[in-house]
Parts: sequence; C-alpha cells; structure tokens
Amino acid sequence: MNQKVADAINAQIKAEEESSRLYFAMANWCDMNGFPGSSAYLYAHADEERMHMVKLVNYLNERGSHAKTQALEEPQNNWDSIQDVFKGVLSHEEMVTSLINNLFEVCMNEKDYLTSNFLQWYIQEQVEEEASARTVLDKLELAGSSQGGMFHFDKEMEAMAAAAATAGNA
Repeated sequence: MNQKVADAINAQIKAEEESSRLYFAMANWCDMNGFPGSSAYLYAHADEERMHMVKLVNYLNERGSHAKTQALEEPQNNWDSIQDVFKGVLSHEEMVTSLINNLFEVCMNEKDYLTSNFLQWYIQEQVEEEASARTVLDKLELAGSSQGGMFHFDKEMEAMAAAAATAGNA
C-alpha cells in the first residue's frame, strides 16, 4: 500500500477513536445531568465510532500495511446544555465528513482505487451521521425548554438508541 494512503488512514483511525471518546464523554455528561435516553443514544454512538475505527484498522492490516495506535487528545467533558451537546455532535460529524473527503482525495491522487472503493461506505455513512444529528437537533427544537418537552425528547432518544441496538443485532 502507498505510504501516503497508509498514513492518511492511520490519521483517520485516530480521528474515529477520538470521535468515540468524545461521544462517550457526551454520554457521561448526559447521564450525570438527567438525560438517560440521550446518554444511551450517545453511548451507542461511541460504540459505532469505535466500530468505524476497527473497520479501518482491519482494512489497513489486510492490505499489508500497519495500523498504529496513537496518542489521543482529552475530549471535552462539560457542556452548558443538552442543546450544546447535540450541536457539538453535528459540528463534529461535519468535521469527520471533511476528514473522510480529504482521505478520499489522497486515495484518488495516489491512484489507490481499491481504498477509494472501500471508502464509499464511510462517505455514505457520513451522509447518515449528519442527517441523524440534524434530526436530533430538530427534535430538541420542537421540545423547547419545558420540562415536559425535555422529558419527551429524552424518551425519544432512548427509543432511537434501542432501535439502533436492535438494528445492530439483526
């Protein structure tokens, strides 16, 4: 495998692991601030990001390169509100989309069409990730700031986490 492509994939592996840790921190904040449904949703999202990382690790190793474990930055651990948490999710997913696009560009420039094809799954996944984050923000806006609205929002997040878990086990 071309070293530029391998280095770019290793950078994406680190980004996926940091994404997992960020969502884990967000889930923990939700858990400590009375949003158990949002916590479950974000813990599941943290697991999904870790799966994205492992998929890249396996691909790199299968191609005869070497996936590297790298030092990670400490994620943010505090937010002012549940709205800030989910605005952070969308912002983070938009950043990951940019990273995936850059990785794809490296592959195309290096004429690594096998990896370009492999990355199609990640490109489509980012469309889904951003859409999901926007949907959650829409639900938060509909809930407003009332306690009842927040209660129903969090119940909806719990249902989304359960649906994702069921789909993952299918």
